[in-house]
Amino acid sequence: MGFETSSMSTQIAYLFGSIFLFIIWLFIYFKLSSKDSRQEMIKVSLATSVLGLTEPIFVPEYWNPSTIFNLAQRTSFDIESFIFAFAVGGIAVSIYEVASRVKHQKLPIDRMHDPRHKFHLLALFAAPTSFIFLYALTSLNPIYSTILSLFIGALATFYCRPDLIKKMATSGIIFFFIYFIFFFIFNILFPGYIQKVWNLKALSGILLFGIPLEELVFATSLGLMWSSVYEHVFWYKVRS
Repeated sequence: MGFETSSMSTQIAYLFGSIFLFIIWLFIYFKLSSKDSRQEMIKVSLATSVLGLTEPIFVPEYWNPSTIFNLAQRTSFDIESFIFAFAVGGIAVSIYEVASRVKHQKLPIDRMHDPRHKFHLLALFAAPTSFIFLYALTSLNPIYSTILSLFIGALATFYCRPDLIKKMATSGIIFFFIYFIFFFIFNILFPGYIQKVWNLKALSGILLFGIPLEELVFATSLGLMWSSVYEHVFWYKVRS
Protein backbone atom coordinates (compact mmCIF):
# COMPACT_ATOMS: atom_id res chain seq x y z
CA MET A 1 0.00 0.00 0.00
CA GLY A 2 1.43 3.38 -0.97
CA PHE A 3 1.31 6.67 0.84
CA GLU A 4 -1.57 8.94 0.00
CA THR A 5 -0.44 11.83 -2.16
CA SER A 6 -0.80 14.29 0.68
CA SER A 7 1.21 17.47 1.12
CA MET A 8 3.35 15.65 3.69
CA SER A 9 4.16 12.69 1.44
CA THR A 10 4.81 15.03 -1.48
CA GLN A 11 7.18 17.02 0.71
CA ILE A 12 9.32 14.01 1.60
CA ALA A 13 9.11 12.01 -1.65
CA TYR A 14 12.20 13.52 -3.31
CA LEU A 15 14.20 13.22 -0.09
CA PHE A 16 13.05 9.62 0.34
CA GLY A 17 14.02 8.76 -3.25
CA SER A 18 17.43 10.40 -2.91
CA ILE A 19 18.17 8.58 0.35
CA PHE A 20 16.97 5.30 -1.18
CA LEU A 21 19.48 5.75 -4.01
CA PHE A 22 22.17 6.56 -1.45
CA ILE A 23 21.39 3.26 0.31
CA ILE A 24 21.93 1.51 -3.03
CA TRP A 25 25.20 3.46 -3.27
CA LEU A 26 26.26 2.14 0.16
CA PHE A 27 25.37 -1.43 -0.81
CA ILE A 28 27.47 -1.22 -3.97
CA TYR A 29 30.35 0.46 -2.14
CA PHE A 30 30.64 -2.37 0.38
CA LYS A 31 30.26 -4.98 -2.37
CA LEU A 32 33.30 -3.65 -4.18
CA SER A 33 36.29 -5.89 -3.63
CA SER A 34 39.14 -3.53 -4.47
CA LYS A 35 40.34 -0.36 -2.81
CA ASP A 36 40.81 1.24 -6.24
CA SER A 37 37.16 0.74 -7.16
CA ARG A 38 36.03 2.28 -3.88
CA GLN A 39 38.28 5.30 -4.44
CA GLU A 40 36.87 5.60 -7.95
CA MET A 41 33.32 5.55 -6.60
CA ILE A 42 33.96 8.20 -3.95
CA LYS A 43 35.88 10.54 -6.27
CA VAL A 44 33.27 10.37 -9.02
CA SER A 45 30.39 10.73 -6.55
CA LEU A 46 31.93 13.86 -5.05
CA ALA A 47 32.49 15.32 -8.51
CA THR A 48 28.96 14.42 -9.62
CA SER A 49 27.39 15.94 -6.51
CA VAL A 50 28.39 19.37 -7.86
CA LEU A 51 25.77 18.82 -10.57
CA GLY A 52 23.20 19.42 -7.85
CA LEU A 53 23.88 23.09 -8.59
CA THR A 54 22.16 22.65 -11.97
CA GLU A 55 18.74 22.07 -10.40
CA PRO A 56 17.49 25.60 -11.31
CA ILE A 57 17.86 24.61 -14.98
CA PHE A 58 15.28 21.83 -14.57
CA VAL A 59 12.75 23.54 -12.27
CA PRO A 60 10.03 24.02 -13.39
CA GLU A 61 10.75 23.27 -17.08
CA TYR A 62 11.21 19.55 -16.43
CA TRP A 63 9.70 19.05 -13.00
CA ASN A 64 8.83 20.96 -9.84
CA PRO A 65 9.36 18.81 -6.74
CA SER A 66 8.59 19.83 -3.20
CA THR A 67 11.70 19.82 -1.07
CA ILE A 68 12.48 20.00 2.62
CA PHE A 69 12.21 23.54 3.95
CA ASN A 70 10.82 24.43 0.47
CA LEU A 71 14.37 25.28 -0.54
CA ALA A 72 13.84 24.66 -4.27
CA GLN A 73 10.97 27.14 -4.39
CA ARG A 74 12.67 29.68 -2.15
CA THR A 75 16.26 29.52 -3.43
CA SER A 76 16.16 27.32 -6.59
CA PHE A 77 18.55 24.92 -4.83
CA ASP A 78 17.83 21.98 -2.55
CA ILE A 79 19.59 19.36 -0.44
CA GLU A 80 17.97 16.43 -2.21
CA SER A 81 19.60 17.21 -5.57
CA PHE A 82 23.09 16.97 -4.10
CA ILE A 83 22.29 13.61 -2.46
CA PHE A 84 20.71 12.37 -5.70
CA ALA A 85 23.63 13.49 -7.88
CA PHE A 86 26.18 12.01 -5.45
CA ALA A 87 24.38 8.65 -5.45
CA VAL A 88 23.69 8.24 -9.17
CA GLY A 89 27.23 9.27 -10.13
CA GLY A 90 28.80 6.66 -7.89
CA ILE A 91 26.34 3.94 -8.89
CA ALA A 92 26.81 4.55 -12.61
CA VAL A 93 30.61 4.47 -12.43
CA SER A 94 30.95 1.40 -10.20
CA ILE A 95 28.25 -1.13 -11.06
CA TYR A 96 30.42 -2.75 -13.71
CA GLU A 97 33.14 -3.41 -11.14
CA VAL A 98 30.61 -5.20 -8.92
CA ALA A 99 29.24 -7.29 -11.80
CA SER A 100 32.61 -8.19 -13.34
CA ARG A 101 35.09 -7.98 -10.44
CA VAL A 102 37.60 -6.09 -12.56
CA LYS A 103 40.59 -4.03 -11.43
CA HIS A 104 42.21 -0.83 -12.66
CA GLN A 105 45.58 -0.63 -14.33
CA LYS A 106 47.44 2.37 -15.73
CA LEU A 107 47.58 2.55 -19.51
CA PRO A 108 51.09 1.97 -20.89
CA ILE A 109 52.81 5.13 -22.12
CA ASP A 110 52.74 3.95 -25.73
CA ARG A 111 48.95 3.50 -25.51
CA MET A 112 48.60 7.07 -24.26
CA HIS A 113 50.23 8.27 -27.48
CA ASP A 114 47.82 6.37 -29.71
CA PRO A 115 46.54 8.68 -32.51
CA ARG A 116 43.02 8.44 -31.06
CA HIS A 117 44.19 10.20 -27.92
CA LYS A 118 44.87 13.38 -29.86
CA PHE A 119 41.16 13.92 -29.15
CA HIS A 120 41.46 13.07 -25.44
CA LEU A 121 40.47 16.50 -24.11
CA LEU A 122 37.87 17.00 -26.83
CA ALA A 123 36.24 13.70 -25.88
CA LEU A 124 36.33 14.53 -22.17
CA PHE A 125 34.57 17.86 -22.69
CA ALA A 126 32.20 16.66 -25.41
CA ALA A 127 29.28 16.16 -23.00
CA PRO A 128 29.41 19.47 -21.08
CA THR A 129 30.19 21.46 -24.23
CA SER A 130 27.30 19.84 -26.05
CA PHE A 131 24.94 20.57 -23.17
CA ILE A 132 25.91 24.25 -23.06
CA PHE A 133 25.39 24.54 -26.81
CA LEU A 134 22.03 22.73 -26.80
CA TYR A 135 20.72 24.54 -23.73
CA ALA A 136 21.77 27.99 -24.88
CA LEU A 137 20.94 27.78 -28.58
CA THR A 138 17.89 25.52 -28.77
CA SER A 139 14.43 25.47 -27.24
CA LEU A 140 14.76 21.84 -26.14
CA ASN A 141 13.58 20.91 -22.68
CA PRO A 142 16.73 20.65 -20.52
CA ILE A 143 16.25 16.91 -20.02
CA TYR A 144 16.61 16.38 -23.77
CA SER A 145 19.70 18.57 -23.87
CA THR A 146 21.11 16.46 -21.03
CA ILE A 147 20.32 13.14 -22.72
CA LEU A 148 21.74 14.22 -26.08
CA SER A 149 24.91 15.61 -24.53
CA LEU A 150 25.47 12.39 -22.56
CA PHE A 151 25.07 10.31 -25.73
CA ILE A 152 27.45 12.64 -27.59
CA GLY A 153 29.97 12.27 -24.76
CA ALA A 154 29.57 8.49 -24.88
CA LEU A 155 30.17 8.40 -28.64
CA ALA A 156 33.27 10.56 -28.25
CA THR A 157 34.55 8.18 -25.57
CA PHE A 158 33.76 5.18 -27.78
CA TYR A 159 36.10 6.63 -30.39
CA CYS A 160 38.86 7.74 -28.03
CA ARG A 161 38.75 4.72 -25.68
CA PRO A 162 37.33 1.68 -27.52
CA ASP A 163 38.74 -0.53 -24.75
CA LEU A 164 36.04 0.88 -22.44
CA ILE A 165 33.09 0.11 -24.70
CA LYS A 166 32.23 -3.14 -22.90
CA LYS A 167 32.18 -1.42 -19.52
CA MET A 168 30.12 1.47 -20.85
CA ALA A 169 27.52 -0.66 -22.64
CA THR A 170 27.15 -3.05 -19.70
CA SER A 171 26.85 -0.15 -17.25
CA GLY A 172 24.20 1.53 -19.39
CA ILE A 173 22.07 -1.62 -19.35
CA ILE A 174 22.53 -2.33 -15.63
CA PHE A 175 21.86 1.27 -14.62
CA PHE A 176 18.71 1.27 -16.75
CA PHE A 177 17.35 -1.68 -14.77
CA ILE A 178 18.39 -0.20 -11.41
CA TYR A 179 16.62 3.04 -12.31
CA PHE A 180 13.56 1.15 -13.55
CA ILE A 181 13.26 -0.84 -10.33
CA PHE A 182 13.81 2.31 -8.29
CA PHE A 183 10.98 4.17 -10.04
CA PHE A 184 8.71 1.11 -9.97
CA ILE A 185 9.02 0.98 -6.17
CA PHE A 186 8.74 4.77 -5.95
CA ASN A 187 5.42 4.69 -7.86
CA ILE A 188 4.04 2.12 -5.43
CA LEU A 189 5.03 4.18 -2.41
CA PHE A 190 3.98 7.54 -3.84
CA PRO A 191 1.11 6.95 -6.29
CA GLY A 192 0.27 9.97 -8.42
CA TYR A 193 3.48 11.80 -7.53
CA ILE A 194 4.96 11.69 -11.03
CA GLN A 195 1.80 13.09 -12.61
CA LYS A 196 1.79 15.88 -10.03
CA VAL A 197 5.47 16.86 -10.14
CA TRP A 198 6.80 16.11 -13.65
CA ASN A 199 5.97 18.61 -16.39
CA LEU A 200 4.55 15.88 -18.62
CA LYS A 201 2.94 18.39 -21.01
CA ALA A 202 6.42 19.61 -21.98
CA LEU A 203 7.68 16.05 -22.50
CA SER A 204 6.70 13.11 -24.67
CA GLY A 205 4.01 12.11 -22.18
CA ILE A 206 4.98 8.46 -22.63
CA LEU A 207 4.91 6.51 -19.37
CA LEU A 208 6.28 2.96 -19.13
CA PHE A 209 4.74 1.31 -16.08
CA GLY A 210 4.10 4.83 -14.84
CA ILE A 211 7.71 5.94 -15.40
CA PRO A 212 8.44 8.86 -17.76
CA LEU A 213 10.26 7.62 -20.85
CA GLU A 214 12.74 10.48 -20.44
CA GLU A 215 13.88 9.17 -17.06
CA LEU A 216 14.70 5.74 -18.47
CA VAL A 217 16.54 7.15 -21.49
CA PHE A 218 18.42 9.48 -19.14
CA ALA A 219 19.44 6.48 -17.01
CA THR A 220 20.77 4.65 -20.06
CA SER A 221 22.71 7.67 -21.33
CA LEU A 222 24.14 8.36 -17.87
CA GLY A 223 25.23 4.75 -17.44
CA LEU A 224 26.91 4.81 -20.84
CA MET A 225 28.75 8.09 -20.40
CA TRP A 226 29.48 8.33 -16.69
CA SER A 227 30.72 4.77 -16.25
CA SER A 228 33.92 5.58 -18.17
CA VAL A 229 34.74 8.99 -16.77
CA TYR A 230 37.22 7.82 -14.11
CA GLU A 231 39.27 5.65 -16.48
CA HIS A 232 39.14 8.27 -19.21
CA VAL A 233 40.28 11.17 -17.03
CA PHE A 234 43.04 9.30 -15.17
CA TRP A 235 44.26 7.05 -18.00
CA TYR A 236 43.23 3.73 -16.52
CA LYS A 237 42.04 0.55 -18.16
CA VAL A 238 40.01 -2.23 -16.59
CA ARG A 239 41.16 -5.83 -16.46
CA SER A 240 39.87 -9.06 -14.97
